[in-house]
Amino acid sequence: MGILKPGIKSRLEAVTEIVKTSYHVAFIPFVIYMGFKKGPEVGGPAFGLLSLLWHVLIIY
Repeated sequence: MGILKPGIKSRLEAVTEIVKTSYHVAFIPFVIYMGFKKGPEVGGPAFGLLSLLWHVLIIY
């Protein structure tokens, strides 16, 4: 990337780090949110926050 000026290159690197960090922090909560938003499948057991915590405690 010899074409970019040093100031622009440093800004792009900073933005890239921010995007990577936000992706790492927000991915799992987003997946959980989408699961709760969609709801259980037809005929499946109902679930809530307590059942999610219970399954996490059983796995670990």
